[in-house]
Amino acid sequence: MHPDENESKGLTLLKKGQKGIMHAIFSRMGLVLILLIVQFLFLFSTFRWFENFLPHVLGGTVLFTVFMVLRLLNSKMNPTAKISWLVVIMLMPVFGALLYWYTQSDVGHRALKERLGQLIRETKEKLPQSEETLQSLKEKNPGAASLAHYIGRSGCHPVCQNTSVTYFPLGEDKFAEMLTQLEKAEHFIFLEYFIVDEGLMWGKVLEILARKASEGVEVRMMYDGTCEFSTLPGDYPKRLAALGIQCKEFAPITPFVSTHYNYRDHRKILVIDGHTAFNGGVNLADEYINRVEKYGHWKDTAVMIKGEAVKSFTLMFLQMWNVDVKEPEFDKYLAYPTLAPEHASGFVLPYGDCPLDDDKVGERVYMDLLNRAEKYVHIMSPYLILDGEMETAIKFAAERGVDVSLILPGIPDKKFPYALAKTHYASLLESGVKIYEYTPGFVHAKVFVSDDREAVVGTINLDYRSLYHHFECATYMYETACIGQIEEDFQATRQKCREVSFETVRKEKLLVKIEGRLLKVIAPLM
Repeated sequence: MHPDENESKGLTLLKKGQKGIMHAIFSRMGLVLILLIVQFLFLFSTFRWFENFLPHVLGGTVLFTVFMVLRLLNSKMNPTAKISWLVVIMLMPVFGALLYWYTQSDVGHRALKERLGQLIRETKEKLPQSEETLQSLKEKNPGAASLAHYIGRSGCHPVCQNTSVTYFPLGEDKFAEMLTQLEKAEHFIFLEYFIVDEGLMWGKVLEILARKASEGVEVRMMYDGTCEFSTLPGDYPKRLAALGIQCKEFAPITPFVSTHYNYRDHRKILVIDGHTAFNGGVNLADEYINRVEKYGHWKDTAVMIKGEAVKSFTLMFLQMWNVDVKEPEFDKYLAYPTLAPEHASGFVLPYGDCPLDDDKVGERVYMDLLNRAEKYVHIMSPYLILDGEMETAIKFAAERGVDVSLILPGIPDKKFPYALAKTHYASLLESGVKIYEYTPGFVHAKVFVSDDREAVVGTINLDYRSLYHHFECATYMYETACIGQIEEDFQATRQKCREVSFETVRKEKLLVKIEGRLLKVIAPLM
């Protein structure tokens, strides 16, 4: 069968009657956009009114600014973000202070924060850590065991054995295996993705999901609410429901006063029957499998895990799914057997990162790998927008004699993050960090591999959004069989890159340099 026939087969039911509702879809999106603009203008005018009114009430702008600066300096905020806010408040004293108060408040996401916190507390003991496994890891590497202990205390994320990991160096590889594993589903399928877009990839997946749902398999789908503005119509959950698929949008964009637009669900999780899971950078859209070309060749990675550790991804999905469920069910799905594979080696620890607490798990895991590395840390990331702590950790590792090498995109998907990344080049090069740009196109992989023994593959980029503002997840591995393949993939990818030098930094376009330096002031706020 021709691929296009598969695509149309998978999407036919969803596209029926599409013309009849296109006007409604666009009018709804248009209404939301208009109301968002009205909301912005309302906030702007309100803040400007306070800007003119408050100085008279408080006895002067200076006193108000000093108060806000002292409050900011004594907050728990990341130091780099503090600097950005200080600049904003000093340039626009009252307006900047009110904007800071508004964005740091719980407006619009207090209920989400409280409910997620409650679910995490309630499920803390659902997956207890095996002390025998933790002790076994400690005997091999005390530093890795300490990291596992930290991740475990930040959420219900135990380190596991009896788990195999398969590494996919391209989205196409993950996609092929994903279809094979979906066909084997007998009980339930959970999907949680940041981007879903109609096309060959999603069409073939949807065909299987609809068929499995008709056979009695429970299928749940969750995607981020921003898809409604970019790739999917607003009534998509209803369309999937017609196929027997339960579907939710996470935090759909609404025209009400809220500060949670930053808190996006950037995770990519697929769980099948509680014994197989996929994680990595690959979303459900055709550019991720190079079916369509947007920014040259799309380099992405993923992992498939089988065994004990899959339960962590099952739990992560259910925590997010049950945010708005009064009587959530966890035990039923966690009770399915994990079918431990034969000859599974090493330790596997899936973990999540939540922006609604003070634990910046994603950043701390990366920093721990950098601090403990002895020979090398090799990194692939689509973005490089670093705070002072992360930049210091990368530089310090290189200054200790560790081979720290980064592969970044040669063709960017976004202009401003690309300019911001280049502001770090000179400083990193001075410390001995090697930087490569992927000549064929765009790198979307999120990979850390170190010393032939540790690796992380997941959804966490080296930028403020991933490290501070998004819900994320990743898979930490210690001495699993695939770590050699991850390093081999890094080396093969590096061969297709151009190396960045002081000369290339010097010859960078003046406009890119100006953009980067100007944006760096507000980078933590973007």
